[in-house]
Amino acid sequence: MIRIAICDDEKYMSDHIRTMVTGFFRRKNMETIILRFSSGEELLKYDGQIDILFLDIQMKEINGMETARRLRAGKFRGILIFITVLKEMVFQSFEVEAYDYLVKPIGEKQFEKTMERCFVSLQNAIDASLLIQKGYESRIIDLNDIIFCEIIDRKIYLNLASSEVVDYYERIENLETKLDNRFFRCHRSYLINLKHLKGYKNGTAYMDNGREVPVSRLRSREFSSVVLQYMKRNL
Repeated sequence: MIRIAICDDEKYMSDHIRTMVTGFFRRKNMETIILRFSSGEELLKYDGQIDILFLDIQMKEINGMETARRLRAGKFRGILIFITVLKEMVFQSFEVEAYDYLVKPIGEKQFEKTMERCFVSLQNAIDASLLIQKGYESRIIDLNDIIFCEIIDRKIYLNLASSEVVDYYERIENLETKLDNRFFRCHRSYLINLKHLKGYKNGTAYMDNGREVPVSRLRSREFSSVVLQYMKRNL
């Protein structure tokens, strides 16, 4: 499920982008949730996940550029596509890590070209991410952001670099198959991300967020070997 937000104070433009977005992802057989905002203030109050954001630059009160700065200063790490009538605004877009900009009036050919590139980036991001389902909500988490995973009473707890802990129901055996070789099952209840390993001593793995994770005696020899292989690959 791709979460897409459109922020534009002109309803006809918001409708136009929504129609094109819906058609594009339908052709890709991908489900989407489309959120619409009519001002930067309204968008900044939203605290949910956004994978792709279409943001008009010229809006009343808080303009799109300032809105983008505030979003990037927060937790927004999604794909940002500006909508503008001024081509020269593209130079300012670099400072907020804009993916692209669409010049009004937006033609289908221009839109399709941007979205095809965007789709490839999304696919690459999904390949390096974990899709989790919690109730009716879906969330994509970058594997690099996971420090370690712990299972307690049939629930997985993902300890993230942001200090957030995400919990959901899953078997740790199933989770293990979804992760790549940067992760190691050091204990029946723990999977650690070797990227975040700071040290190891006497059956304890020290992670870079200050947490300590037990390494079982049965897995300690394999653990040492896996760490060495990981270090060689990433030198």
